[in-house]
Amino acid sequence: MDFIKRYFKAPNTSFFLLGPRGTGKSTFLRQHYKNALWFDCLDPETERLFYTHPERLTQMINAKPHLKLIIIDEVQRVPQVLTVVHQMIEADKSLQFILTGSSSRKLKRSNVDLLAGRALNCTFHPFIATELGDEFDLTSALHNGLIPLILKAENPPATLQAYISLYLREEVLMEGLVRNLDDFSRFLEAVSFSHASILNLTNIGRECGVKRKTVENYIHILKDLLLAFELPVFTKKAQRLLALSPKFYLFDAGVFRALRPKGPLDYPEEIDGMALEGLVAQHLRAWNDYTGQEHQLSFWRTRAGLEVDFIVYGVTHFWAIEVKNTHKIYNKDVKGLNAFLSDYPMAKGFLLHRGKDEWQEGKIHYMPCDKFLRKILLVNENH
Repeated sequence: MDFIKRYFKAPNTSFFLLGPRGTGKSTFLRQHYKNALWFDCLDPETERLFYTHPERLTQMINAKPHLKLIIIDEVQRVPQVLTVVHQMIEADKSLQFILTGSSSRKLKRSNVDLLAGRALNCTFHPFIATELGDEFDLTSALHNGLIPLILKAENPPATLQAYISLYLREEVLMEGLVRNLDDFSRFLEAVSFSHASILNLTNIGRECGVKRKTVENYIHILKDLLLAFELPVFTKKAQRLLALSPKFYLFDAGVFRALRPKGPLDYPEEIDGMALEGLVAQHLRAWNDYTGQEHQLSFWRTRAGLEVDFIVYGVTHFWAIEVKNTHKIYNKDVKGLNAFLSDYPMAKGFLLHRGKDEWQEGKIHYMPCDKFLRKILLVNENH
């Protein structure tokens, strides 16, 4: 696979670039900042040096005064250097630091807020359809996901399994985030059933044999490792009694597939539907982060059971989006959308489906999911 242009737009100031492993952070930076002074904290020697002597960073930067751009890759491995970075930014305004990380857990614990106002927080995501262009294939994305590391592999399913093992070994086990790796492994399988669903922590704990509080901690670990996220309920000017619990998503459809156990009682259509909804969710998150328009992403669910998969709310867009893994649409498929649009007539309704036809009926725009991901979620009009 040739180098693919990403829609992420780097700030001109110092910034954190956070995103899961394999999403292409380092590739992007090496392509765009070829003359930067680079420190790779995954290198054992660099990690040991900064762990024991973080002040050496100042000496190494001062030794090359002509280089004003410094990249510290996987900085969460040595959070001690953040204090040094803070001091150097204060002392020399001409320096720009780019700090990448695949985990926010250690950064939070190490008071990353000390750089607030001096380093922006940015997020890097798996590929989106508009970046891949003609190389985007919806069926492949639903099965293998859109992590660049996986898409470039000769055997994507095997690489996905190795990718998950990498996180278990390097991010979870080595950092001592859990006491029992077997419990956590069972939890990963159990929580995959909650992808694109409201979490029931008690049921998950029962499935993997751990306490509810432990499940809660495991969920936080997944979110801190940037492997999962939650969407809140849309509650602005609510006219109905609403559910309160958030919906849970793994960050990539391929990771969901790799974790989700399959057997005679598991219907492929059900798994495909969860994967499709998750794929739309990860696209909406990337689109929102890359445009910088700061829309609120949420979902809508009443206590009576009416639901809309995604609500996009902001200055420029107010969308209600329902995702259906089907080629044929029935009246029951738009019941939630119609209810939401009745309460919020200023919103624009979308029903995304697996068919090829596109049409408008009432307030709802029926559109192939493939087209929505390729055409609607354009990050920049110049692309």
